[in-house]
Amino acid sequence: MIVARTREELAAARDRLAGTVAVVMTMGALHEGHRALMRHARALADSVVVTVFVNPLQFGPAEDLARYPRPFDADVKACAEEGADVVFAPVPDVVYPDGDPVVRVTAGPLGDVLEGASRPGHFDGVLTVVAKLLHLTRPDVAVFGAKDAQQLVLVRRMVRDLDVGVTIVGVETVREADGLALSSRNAYLSPDERTAALAISRALREAETVAPQGPAAVLVAANDVLDAEPGLRVEYVALVDPDTLAPVDRSTERALLAVAARSGSTRLIDNVTIPVGDRPTGMYSKET
Repeated sequence: MIVARTREELAAARDRLAGTVAVVMTMGALHEGHRALMRHARALADSVVVTVFVNPLQFGPAEDLARYPRPFDADVKACAEEGADVVFAPVPDVVYPDGDPVVRVTAGPLGDVLEGASRPGHFDGVLTVVAKLLHLTRPDVAVFGAKDAQQLVLVRRMVRDLDVGVTIVGVETVREADGLALSSRNAYLSPDERTAALAISRALREAETVAPQGPAAVLVAANDVLDAEPGLRVEYVALVDPDTLAPVDRSTERALLAVAARSGSTRLIDNVTIPVGDRPTGMYSKET
C-alpha cells in the first residue's frame, strides 16, 4: 500500500493503478463503518484509494476542528488491513495551496435545510473538498456512508448537475450492537452521554414500527422517545423526501427520517429510510 502525502505522490501512485478505481473519502479516526466502506469499494472496483483529510472548510467557528481525533498510524493500519491500494493523507496546504479557496462549490437550497440550518456553509465546504478530491484521485466510483444522508444527497446532485464522470454509491449505516450509529465523534462521549445517545436509534426504531400509520405517527413516535431522554438536546426531527429533502406529508414508499441531537457537547446525527402510510403532517423541529 502506498501512502501519498503530496499531489505529486498521489498522481504517481494513481497512474500505477490498473482497472477500475474506487475512492473512499474520510476524515480519519477510522472505525468499523469506514472499514465497511472500504470493503464495499473493494467489491466494486479493482483498486481502492482512501483519502484521510480533516477538511477545515466544513467546520464552523465554534466546532471541533482543533480537537477532531487524528490517529494517523492507526488509520493507515486500518487501510492496509482492508486492502487499500493507496492512502492519500494531505495536510491543508496540499489541498488548498493558495489558502482558503476563493471559488467554491455551493450546495444551494438543499444545503440550507436540516444540517445546513444548524451549520451554515458546512455543505459548501463538504462539496468543495469532495470535488477537489474527485479531481485528484480520478475514480470511477466514490463510496459514501448513508449515515450522512444529506451529504450523500448533495454529492449525488453535484455529480449530476456538474457532469462529473463518477458513480456515487451509498452504503448502509454501520451500528454498534446496541444500535448506536458508528461515528468518530462517539469517542467524545462519556459513559452517561453514550447511554443518553442511544435514545436516537431507539427513536428511529420506534418510528419505523408505526410507519404504516402515516407521517404524523412517525414524528410523534420519534419525538416521544427523544423527549423522554433528559440527557439529549434535540436540534431537529424531520421526515423528508430522500432525494429532494422536501417535508413528507403523505403516503410514500421512501421517506427519510433524520435526527440531530447533542449528548453533552457532542453533536450526533442518524437516520433511517422507511415506507410511510397516508396521514398528513410536516416537519417537527425545536429550539436548542
